[in-house]
Amino acid sequence: MKLTVLGSTGSIGTQALAVARERGWSVGTLAAGRNLDLLAEQVRTFGPEVVSVDTSVYGAARALFPHLTVIANAAEAAARPADVVVNAMSGLIGLEPTRAALHAGRAVALATKEAMVTAAHLIWDAATQGGGRVVPVDSEHTGVYQCLIGEHIADVAEVILTASGGPFREGPADLSRVTPEQALRHPSWTMGPKVTIDSSTLMNKGMEVMECASLYGLPMNQVGVVIHPQSLVHAAVRFRDGSLKAQFGPTDMRLPIAYAIDAAPNGMTRPGDVHGARRGPEVAGHLGWPLRGEWQFREPDLIRFPCLALAYRAGEAGGLLPVALNAADEIAVDAFLAGRIGYLDIPRVIEGVLDETPAGALTWATLLDTDTWARTRARELTVVSA
Repeated sequence: MKLTVLGSTGSIGTQALAVARERGWSVGTLAAGRNLDLLAEQVRTFGPEVVSVDTSVYGAARALFPHLTVIANAAEAAARPADVVVNAMSGLIGLEPTRAALHAGRAVALATKEAMVTAAHLIWDAATQGGGRVVPVDSEHTGVYQCLIGEHIADVAEVILTASGGPFREGPADLSRVTPEQALRHPSWTMGPKVTIDSSTLMNKGMEVMECASLYGLPMNQVGVVIHPQSLVHAAVRFRDGSLKAQFGPTDMRLPIAYAIDAAPNGMTRPGDVHGARRGPEVAGHLGWPLRGEWQFREPDLIRFPCLALAYRAGEAGGLLPVALNAADEIAVDAFLAGRIGYLDIPRVIEGVLDETPAGALTWATLLDTDTWARTRARELTVVSA
C-alpha cells in the first residue's frame, strides 16, 4: 500500500507513519508544516518522492531536500496518486486538501474533524464528483464504523460516543482558577494542546457528535454522549430492536489509524455507506491486551461543561453556526493557553459569537467569510473577557 500523509509531523501523522513502518507500507508524499528537523527524519525513513511544506520554510526545504520534489501546496500533495491519503492536518487548513483528494478520486483516512464539522455536505459533494472515499480516523468514529459493518443505517436508533470526562471530571468544583497546565493533563490520551484543551471542556466531544451525525447521516439528537473514565469503550450503536454493539480496546490511536487505512479504499462515498475491510496483522503488540477491570458510565454534566451544549446547539442549527463555533473555539483556546482569558471564558466567548452569527447557506465562499468574521469577533470578545 502506498500512502500520502498530510500533517506528517503532528501527533496523528507521526502515529500513522509508525503504523506504516510496522506494516511495511510505502509513503510517496509527506506534507508537513515548518518542522523540517522531524520531516528530515521521516524522509530518511520512508524515502518519499514529494514533500510539501509551509511557504515560510520552502527555500530551506529546497536546500535540505535537493533530491526530492518540494512543493508548498498541501492540496496539490493530497491529489497525488496514492492508495490512501491520511489527512492529519488540524484546523480549517485541512479542508482544501480534503476536497482536493476527494476530487482526485483518492481514498481518505480523515482525521481532520473540521471537514465534517464545518463543511459536511460540501465534502460529500466533492466525494460524489470525484469518486473519492472517506473513512474516519478518530477512535470514536472508527468505532461507530466498525459497529455498523453488516448493518443498515435505517436500523440505528442511537449512536453513543464515550468521553473520558477529561482532567476535571471529578473536580475541582470551581473551574474558574484552572490553569493551562492543569487542563493539558489528559488522563487517558496523548494529544496536541488544542485537542487536549477541547477534551477538558468537552468541546472536542461536541465536535465529535457533529462529525458523527455528518458521517453517518444522522440527526444530532440521535448521537449521544456518556462519560466513561476508563476510555476503553470508544463507541456503541443501539439498534431499533434494542440491541447494542460496542467497539472497545486499548487507548492507542495506532489501532483506529490502522483500521481506517485498511478500510479507506472501500470506504464511504455518502453518509453511512460503510464497507468493511480485511484487518491487517497485530498492531503494537495489542493481541495481549488484558480484558479485565471495572467499566463505568454516566451522563455528562452540561452545566459544568457548557461547551458540549453549545456544540449541540450549533449542530442542530446547521448553516453557518458550526463554522462560527469552530473558529471561536480556536481563538478562545489559544487565548486561554496564552493566559489572556480564564478557563470559563472559553464557553463565554464561543456563546457570544454564536449569538451574533448571521444566517445564511453554507458554500465554500460563505464558509471562509464566516470563519474570518467569527475569528475577528472572538478576538474582540477575548479582550472584553480579559
